[in-house]
Amino acid sequence: MFPTSLSPSRSSDFLQCPLLYRFRTIDQLPEEPSKAAIRGTLVHKVLENIFELPSGERTVSEAKKIFELELADLFRVRPEEFQVIVGEPNPVEDSSSFVETVLESVTPLLDTYFAMEDPNRLEPFAREMALSVELADDFSIRGFIDRVDKSPQGAIRVVDYKTGKSPGERYGEKAMFQMRFYALAWWKITQDIPHTLQIMYLGDGKFLRYQPDVSDLIATEKRILAIRSAIERSAELGVFAPSPSKLCNWCSFKSICPSFDGTPPQLPARHLWTSGTSLVENALRSSLNASGE
Repeated sequence: MFPTSLSPSRSSDFLQCPLLYRFRTIDQLPEEPSKAAIRGTLVHKVLENIFELPSGERTVSEAKKIFELELADLFRVRPEEFQVIVGEPNPVEDSSSFVETVLESVTPLLDTYFAMEDPNRLEPFAREMALSVELADDFSIRGFIDRVDKSPQGAIRVVDYKTGKSPGERYGEKAMFQMRFYALAWWKITQDIPHTLQIMYLGDGKFLRYQPDVSDLIATEKRILAIRSAIERSAELGVFAPSPSKLCNWCSFKSICPSFDGTPPQLPARHLWTSGTSLVENALRSSLNASGE
């Protein structure tokens, strides 16, 4: 049976374009992380680590200090990603001269975060929390939640940070699918339905909130299982068809896509297939945890 697991990102890949799903999940083709993705990963790390400080010391200035440390760590551990984010094509010998430039691009995001909420008034129940739960025989869903809050009354709020701008009404439901995915996993594990699902868009300071109920989560489970069945049918046929759209302009695999006169590589042998995270997803997760998804 294939796949044996799904994450929100891989589910979205298949819904967007089955061939994209294949390239990332089965072929495990490498992708160069973008400046925006690397910057977003660093900001996520800052918002995770700010809660290591005592309440009262969680300030914008301290957040900037954490960012500088994370950037220096990126320079040491992943110099190729450091070069992407600073826009320097040649190897660099010292990171300090670039810190201010990168910090200037990130400061508006940090300022916006602190305008949206006061972290000194929060004590998260969990941060960067890994979830995995079986939905059916030999099939599980998995993911990482940025933050889980728990009220004194026990109400759960699942929080996700986005460094971009909030989507239009047309795309809000797509963004919330990820959150329902997490809510379903939380419910299956704890038998407790999260009270609130919250996305914080640091690009424009807007919230997207939703309160799920049992019917929402049952519908989400059915949808995930339907996605899994569709992937299974593609796997049985050995055909993952492209689905051209405007998003193709940002695709790393355009040059090998048949919709653009490219030639995909031959499918790997079936015993080599994996439904785990892609190489780029692993790379970004490693960056997120470089000093410690």
